Amino acid sequence: MGLYSDRAGLIDSENAFKVGPYIRALEAQGREVIKCNIGEPDFPVPAFIKEEVKRQIDLDNTHYCDPQGLPSLRAAIAKQIAETRGVAAEAERVVVFPGGKPPIGLCQQTYCGPGDEVVYPSPGFPIYESFVPYVGATPVPIHLKEENEFSLSAAELATVLTARTKLIFLNFPSNPTGGVASPEQLAELARLIRSRCREEVRIFSDEIYEHILFDGERHRSIISCPEVERNTIIVSGASKSFAWTGGRIGWALFPTREEAEVFKNLNINYFSCTAAYNQEGVRLGLESPEAPAAIREMVETFRMRRDLVVAGLNAVPGIRCLKPKATFYVFPNVEGLCRDLGIFDAYESLPAQLRPRTSPSTLLQMFLLFVHGVATLDRKSFGRIGAEPYHYLRLSIATGTEELKKGLARIAEAARDRQGFRRFVDAGEHLF
Repeated sequence: MGLYSDRAGLIDSENAFKVGPYIRALEAQGREVIKCNIGEPDFPVPAFIKEEVKRQIDLDNTHYCDPQGLPSLRAAIAKQIAETRGVAAEAERVVVFPGGKPPIGLCQQTYCGPGDEVVYPSPGFPIYESFVPYVGATPVPIHLKEENEFSLSAAELATVLTARTKLIFLNFPSNPTGGVASPEQLAELARLIRSRCREEVRIFSDEIYEHILFDGERHRSIISCPEVERNTIIVSGASKSFAWTGGRIGWALFPTREEAEVFKNLNINYFSCTAAYNQEGVRLGLESPEAPAAIREMVETFRMRRDLVVAGLNAVPGIRCLKPKATFYVFPNVEGLCRDLGIFDAYESLPAQLRPRTSPSTLLQMFLLFVHGVATLDRKSFGRIGAEPYHYLRLSIATGTEELKKGLARIAEAARDRQGFRRFVDAGEHLF
């Protein structure tokens, strides 16, 4: 009998947080690091929300509250979903969580068991994949294609659906690629799921980036397709729209009241409840006429940074970068750069026992960080299974414009530093 249960070793992590200690160690040495690794808007929480949170604390709204979420917030969420998705939504089917992450694992825990298949996009948010072995289900990644702008077609989904499909993750707008979905595309996905899957299949529609879109794009949800309205779980939160990652307020609209009750009970067992004063702050954010302007200002800044960074990356030999339609990430193809720097040869020359722990894009990620002071994330940070043939980095543009300009200059310098990369690999440190 060991210290840990067998399942404790089956859950993975999120590399965006793993990179943090490396950055702090470099900064402790006096090094400047351009932080393009973590998905956190570099804007303050809107002032009217902060004032409401402080007011609620002064009112001593700091105690236990409804484990399902404050009725006032759940009503505001239901109203927002009904108005923006054109569906019937009721507060009784909404559950509030401490952030948008808990529903990912709790839904897999609740709906899936051994033999059930979990379908998810890859590249995609890493927590989709990390929980699957933990709950004993079977992971089924769909590898999104650059030539399709990293979106998901019904034809691609059709290749993986089986009688054992139980949970399907969709993420539009998408992290890490910035992909969006058209109404026609969602309708085709909905018809396919309804025709091929059993009645109790659940679609987990992660819409946390619903407000961060560019170039006239509008957010669209698969729940608006009548065929699958009663199969779809809508998940969103305050972290991205209100630049409030530390507030830890997320929510889900479930297909039935009975399912909401199940997740309310999970909240009781795991969290008791979510901070009431923060919930009231989010409630005001959803209801205030000041919110749209605050979000638009942030999104316009992200758009300008997107244009800057995409142009800068495409000017670097060996890098090819699509212009994302949403989110605050870019996802450049770095296969050519890996070839130019000799990264593929270096990877193949590594000891056989080391190669599974790294990848060509990981070596590039670490070289950029430890030699040139730019923090990025590699391809396998967004789904490990079957990622070996793909060579990409994710850069967050949720950092200052001047820092991004500096980061682009450093990446261009790194692209010319073949000897520096060779020295980095020869040193044998930080290769994974």
